[in-house]
Amino acid sequence: MAPVALSAAGDKKISVGLELFSVRGEMAKDLPGTVTAVAKMGYQVVEFFSAYYDWTEGYAKQVRKLLDDLGIRCNSTHNGPVSFSPGGIQKAIDLNKILGAQFIVMASAGRPVTLDDWKQVANTLTQATEKFKTVGLRAGYHNHQTEFQMLDGKRPIEVLAANTPREFMLQLDVGTCVEVGSDPVAWIKANPGRIDSIHCKDWAPGTVADEKAYRVLFGEGVCPWAKIFDAAESVGGVEYYLIEQEGSRFPELETAQRCLENWKKMRA
Repeated sequence: MAPVALSAAGDKKISVGLELFSVRGEMAKDLPGTVTAVAKMGYQVVEFFSAYYDWTEGYAKQVRKLLDDLGIRCNSTHNGPVSFSPGGIQKAIDLNKILGAQFIVMASAGRPVTLDDWKQVANTLTQATEKFKTVGLRAGYHNHQTEFQMLDGKRPIEVLAANTPREFMLQLDVGTCVEVGSDPVAWIKANPGRIDSIHCKDWAPGTVADEKAYRVLFGEGVCPWAKIFDAAESVGGVEYYLIEQEGSRFPELETAQRCLENWKKMRA
């Protein structure tokens, strides 16, 4: 695996973390032990997925102490629509402030059907951005395949970008973008300063049965990582990277370890 040549803008050390959905089975059995194992591997950041929203504030404080003791940070959380709803947004704020997060990210918009539906999602996110700003938090959106597929002549991701504030984070999930034939490098360059974090999820043509698709480890697929890193660090404004795996031929923790080893080789 060839080292990635970084631009001058990429000289600063950018943290690498793990989206904990990658180890969701282990998290369900033992959250403290799993987060500890992830930190000991060398990951610097974690991102909790939507199950965190069910925590009490007391439990969130226990998790924050664990993170502090391990010297690892939670920069962002993944959330469903409830975290952006009038009745649910305050709980999301309270939990994320306890965790020390910077970004509350919508990782599922429900089931928008039309471009007008997507504009309404953007409106919800814009309102959340304004509320979060008052307490030192920022909002973001995490794409899947749908957002990069054409809908009545436009991609939903373009609607979201055009109808949210400049400070709103467009968290790029690379694998799903590549799978549907979109160019992640072009997208980063079209949105300078808005790609604050990237999900480094690889993808390869083929089936799950053949250990292809999202079963490949980071660095084993077809995503153009060298060009992505260069664009993210010279134009996109990336602040941290997150490795994400939906599964692989290895157990979850070994998968996370192997992905980080591939990352270090690639970034050497």
